[in-house]
Amino acid sequence: MLKTQVKTFLDEALEEDGSLFLIDFSMLDDNTIRVVLDGDEGVTVQDCMKISRAIENNLDREEHDFSLEVTSAGAASPLIMPRQYNKNIGRKLAVRTEAGTFEGNLTETTDEGIVLEWKAREPKPIGKGKVTVQKKEQFSFSDIKEAKVILKF
Repeated sequence: MLKTQVKTFLDEALEEDGSLFLIDFSMLDDNTIRVVLDGDEGVTVQDCMKISRAIENNLDREEHDFSLEVTSAGAASPLIMPRQYNKNIGRKLAVRTEAGTFEGNLTETTDEGIVLEWKAREPKPIGKGKVTVQKKEQFSFSDIKEAKVILKF
């Protein structure tokens, strides 16, 4: 019952701000409510506070004993939803599939998947040595086991 109420309040709060979207929602046995958000323009502390208040202000603490955690998806968190890829166009990703791991710049997203581009050194077709070639690969969302943004420091 409580989980359904919380989910309703959460959905309403997310509808008000179209740039935020839900990554994960869980409720543990001890009534710990965990909400993980992401946004098209990122997530601020104020965004987390706004969602937290939208849930907390609608629940009666006299009736329900709960703990509420509203966080943003971390910079090193894997990309889970297709919507997360859009905000990372132009960034370098590590994408793991059944065929292996690929690192490249995210250049395009579609409803079905993503396109990565990278440079690779390959043997010359004739003679000795190697040549740098531009690679481009499409990956469907169903083939991606894990994708993470590669952070540069």
